[in-house]
Amino acid sequence: MDKLVERLTSYADALKFEQFPPEVIHQAKRLTIDAFGCAVGGFTGEPSRIARQIAMETAGPWRATVLATGHKTYPDLAAFANGTMIRYLDYNDTYIYKDTCHPSDNIAALLAAAEAAGADGKALITGIVLAYEIECHLCDTGVIRGKGWDQGTYGVLSSVLGAGKVMGLSSIEMAHALSIACASSISLLQTRAGTLSMWKGCAVPNAGRQAVFSALLAQRGMTGPDPIFEGTYGFFKVVSGGPFELGTFGSSNQPFKIMASRIKPFPTGYYSQTAIEGAIKLRQELKSGDEIEEVKLYTFDQGAKIMAGDPEKWDPKTRETADHSLPYVVAIALTHGNVGLEHFSEEAIRNSAVLGLVKKIKVYSSDECEKAWPEATLNILEVTLKGGSKRSVRVYHHKGHPRNPMSDQEVEQKFRRLSREILAPGQADAIISELWNLEKQKDLGKLVEMFNVKGIDP
Repeated sequence: MDKLVERLTSYADALKFEQFPPEVIHQAKRLTIDAFGCAVGGFTGEPSRIARQIAMETAGPWRATVLATGHKTYPDLAAFANGTMIRYLDYNDTYIYKDTCHPSDNIAALLAAAEAAGADGKALITGIVLAYEIECHLCDTGVIRGKGWDQGTYGVLSSVLGAGKVMGLSSIEMAHALSIACASSISLLQTRAGTLSMWKGCAVPNAGRQAVFSALLAQRGMTGPDPIFEGTYGFFKVVSGGPFELGTFGSSNQPFKIMASRIKPFPTGYYSQTAIEGAIKLRQELKSGDEIEEVKLYTFDQGAKIMAGDPEKWDPKTRETADHSLPYVVAIALTHGNVGLEHFSEEAIRNSAVLGLVKKIKVYSSDECEKAWPEATLNILEVTLKGGSKRSVRVYHHKGHPRNPMSDQEVEQKFRRLSREILAPGQADAIISELWNLEKQKDLGKLVEMFNVKGIDP
């Protein structure tokens, strides 16, 4: 067996709910509330509808629920449908180091696996903390983005270990599940380049689907290729370009990575969060966006490359491209004093006034911002007005960063704001209350049923 496979599966097998400090359990519940809020908010999105439609065309004896519909389907399809809803708005949490991921992408896969297996809330929390731990440590290595591989390549590894944990797989079954998932789920970074398609929000949920499917196969005796990391055509040779070391995993004596995840205040690409906060502050000093003559945005290299490096980011044609366009989201913030879901409709992204302001924006890589990265996502805005006067602002830590955290009440408010078109106020309150008591849940199926809605086309 690969040394890395042995280490990962041994850690997963040994991890227990009782090891977690109270703040880790609380953080897991905060991020679950945030993820479910994103899911309900993303319910009406076209990719979400497509994913649900596929999931609802099938059913089986070993089932999990598609959120908000009450429909039970195969757990891997539920993982994909629910994961797509969580990710569609690009509003769920983010972890940053050498690579980037949205670790709450794991939650949909783990919920589907846990519900189908009859696991309880403690098992789900344990799986969530485990998945965060693995995916965030993989991001610390920084070995895949620069080689053209997408974050789903990491996500499938964390999701399969988390799914295997909640399903009660043995160490050897988990090793086979990990090998199957790794061999079959390498994702191309082209998903996030050029004009971004619906698949931008589906790629990692698909990794979650594959993770659950791999765990189901291994549970039934399917063996996986070995050694999957060290082999002649294994991960180290083909994907990462060589072996890598993972840091010390969380334990009773070591902080858990889930505490470092960052909640988003805006439904946009992560690198833009502080830029938007800065633009909103500047907008409060102006009578209108028409006063602006020029905008200079100084950012770190990755932000400039990912969110302003393609021509498509300067003239977005799709929602997915617009929410990953630094010039577009900054123009929206300077025009409206906020960035919300309403600013990514087809009509909104073709607004001539906003696109006119986009043309006045210049984005530069900054040594100061690069030095602050990734602990701080520093963005510096300098605005020149038509009369010649200037305004500037710099923001290091957005609201929701561990250095500037959202309160529990603000996390709840985000859930309610995202769910108000789908859930009744009393229904949202009841769900939030149950999620704050997730470790006491004995039947996760009943928890998922609380999301059911009537009168909405699934």
